[in-house]
Amino acid sequence: MGMLDNQVALITGGSRGQGRAHAVTCAREGAAVVIFDLTKPVVHTDYPLASPEDHAETVRQVEALGGRAIAIDGDVRDQGALDAAVARAIAEFGKIDILIANAGIWTQNPFWKISDAQWEETIAVNLSGVWRSAKAVAPHMIERTTGSIVIISSVGGLEPGSISANYVAAKHGVQGLMKNIALELGPYGVRCNAINPGAVKTPMTHHQRAWDLYAGHPGGTEADLMEAGYSYGILRGRTFMDPQMIADTALYLNSTLAQNVTGVTIPVDSGHLLLPKRNTNPIKE
Repeated sequence: MGMLDNQVALITGGSRGQGRAHAVTCAREGAAVVIFDLTKPVVHTDYPLASPEDHAETVRQVEALGGRAIAIDGDVRDQGALDAAVARAIAEFGKIDILIANAGIWTQNPFWKISDAQWEETIAVNLSGVWRSAKAVAPHMIERTTGSIVIISSVGGLEPGSISANYVAAKHGVQGLMKNIALELGPYGVRCNAINPGAVKTPMTHHQRAWDLYAGHPGGTEADLMEAGYSYGILRGRTFMDPQMIADTALYLNSTLAQNVTGVTIPVDSGHLLLPKRNTNPIKE
């Protein structure tokens, strides 16, 4: 028996990276999955968005486990598209038990150089997109008096981060949103929690600007990224994590093991948030 037998999970940003890990893990544990992701180049990022091929590959991996999946091309900034995805999921699978609000983007710039488009897109996807996703499933979960919502936040929702004020602002907002969703849906038997990943190896960090950032100079490589990861946390031998580490935590939160857990934040960061902050480049004069 699986931990999510006969459940139905809607996963935003579900076609690759952390989203694919969530989809495959849910399927492995007995859930049908609905993958909602954007494959049109209408968001400005430093890395390519998901592709139709990514959609298809995630569906293939789910079906290889004997699971059921549907892939929907959609934008979490579009309430109508999310509502339609929920309606389709209910029509095909009969219900939605789980929402994993995973969709997110990341751009890099000092706050005074962030363009209006970068700011607005990041807030719209990373914060408003979570609100819209939860808003889409809430009436159905309220009617059934059951459900689990897991929001994929970030350690950036608990601390500042260099050259990512738009991302940090959105993720801090997500923390408050999560608590309010948990508070308001609790009387209906619906739980809401957040996971705050640290350094995870995904397409969001698999590009030149990310490698340069972690290398500390232009011309960085993936090896520089992985080397920097060893200094990120406190646990021995840990560097950038596989997305499966996040999916395993979501599995716990969506299972009956966490049936009395709501309104909590779980950092999965190799102990990064335990580390003292130190100015590694002080200006002395």
